Formats: sequence, C-alpha cells, structure tokens
Amino acid sequence: MTRLPQIALLSDGRRLHLQDGPIDLIVEARGDASEVRAAYEAAARRFTGLLDELCAELVELRKAVEPGNCLLNGVVARRMHAAVAPYAADCFITPMAAVAGSVAEEILGAMLAAASLDQAYVNNGGDIALHLGEGELFSVGLIDRPDGSGVMRAMKIDANDPVRGIATSGRHGRSFSLGIADAVTALAVTASQADAAATIIANAVDLPGHQAIIREPANALQPDSDLGARLVTRDVGELSQSEIALALESGAECARQLFDRGLIEGAVLQLCGDMLVIGTKDIERQRPHPAVLENAVHA
Repeated sequence: MTRLPQIALLSDGRRLHLQDGPIDLIVEARGDASEVRAAYEAAARRFTGLLDELCAELVELRKAVEPGNCLLNGVVARRMHAAVAPYAADCFITPMAAVAGSVAEEILGAMLAAASLDQAYVNNGGDIALHLGEGELFSVGLIDRPDGSGVMRAMKIDANDPVRGIATSGRHGRSFSLGIADAVTALAVTASQADAAATIIANAVDLPGHQAIIREPANALQPDSDLGARLVTRDVGELSQSEIALALESGAECARQLFDRGLIEGAVLQLCGDMLVIGTKDIERQRPHPAVLENAVHA
C-alpha cells in the first residue's frame, strides 16, 4: 500500500500541517488569499514524495562528507551536502546534519515559486526557512532547551536583515549531539546553513573527559545512526559556574569563527541557565528594532 503524507490546515485556518514519517512541518503564509492558497497547494505538491526522494539516497546521506565530492542526485540531498561541506575538512559530518533545514528550505522555495507572498515560514521541528517581504518582521522565540516549554526570550528579524534561516541544536533535540549544550540557535542566510552550523556549534559546547558527563555510542542508542560508534551526550551532571562558562566559551569561539567565515549571521548558546550571544555591531546597525540579538536575550 502506498503511504500518503498527511496534509491539512490546522484548526486556526491559517497554518498548514504537513507530515510524512519523521518530517513534520508547520507552514504559514501571509498575503492575498488567492496567493496564500496557491502557495499552500504548491507546498503540498512538493511535499508529496519528498521523503521517498531522501530515503532513496539514505545510505549515501549517512556517509561522512568528502570536500568537493558529492555523489548525491536529489535537489534536497545536494543542498544538505552543500550546507555541511564547509565543515568536512575539519570534522566528521554527514549531510544528515542539515536535513531539517534543507527540507524546510525546499518547501518554502516551492511556495515562493508559485505565489507572491508578504511573509512565509516553514517550521520543521524548530528549524525554520523564512521569507520576508519589504517592511515585514518575524518574531523568533528562544527557549532554554528544546524539550522544555515556554519561551524565555524573543528576537525580531526584519526584511533588511540577511537572516532567512533559523535552526536549533543541542543534546535535548531530536538528534544526538557530541556536545553538552542545552540549545544552540544559529541564524544564517538559509535554513540549511543554519541547521549545519547549529550542529557544529552545539558539538563545540563541551567539557571533554568531564566525569559528570555521561556519553554512549550513538549506534548503541540508534543502530542506524549516521554517527556510528561516536560518543554522544546522554546526561550532564552538576557543573560549576566556571565549567559552564568554559564550555560556553568553547562553543562561542567556534561560532565566532563561523561568523568570520560568513557561515552564520549570529548565534545564541545556552547551557544550565546561562547564555552567550554571538553577533557584531554591523549586524546590530542593520536592525533598527530593539530586539536585535543582544537586546533580545538580555532584555
């Protein structure tokens, strides 16, 4: 029997829910009613069969990326590869590190190709692809850990900001993490880039060898994990303030390097209730609103 994705408007009548296996999207578009309808129809068309496309290349998608060597064929698969390729020379990473952001980006692209919209987003489990028309604003809620409830802080992205991708990674998320961050939110030009960067920065928030950190092989927890036998964080015991600061600074230094390379536009790192924000005054000047990165998290 052919599996069909679940596609339906939510009860608010504004947002579209697309679900197929592990892919679970919330989509919202704003603009003329006919344009929104066309965008949702395009999203549904592109979503149908997308999981099958990825599954067809899953073996290759779970392999470590080799710089300059992409054997993938699908549009989304190749986008995943491109997003993680900048990190391949320095660490182990597979295209799966950018799957959520790449899928969100693909669905948003299909919507924008079919309709003229004021604003739109595709949220794939917290990894968001964003479109902002002239004068539009988008509010992003920050939480201290992905498995928690409630929003700690909020920041706003305006149409003049280069950010169109937002992604969060950490040890409480849907995927395994090599680091101990509760959450790392990365902001980038695209959702696929943000997804890959959040993974890399979250891995860097760490205290290697610390006795309070419990780690297990990824494939002991999930046999088909793309991380194989690499140790992933399962629990973090009590840490001193200096240890928390040290782990966050390790991630912050990674984030600064990614910013300098043009791979991110900013990042918010969170661990045990403490927070570090990476951004520059150049970004701040581009955002005339008070909820820029620094103000958003320290207000």
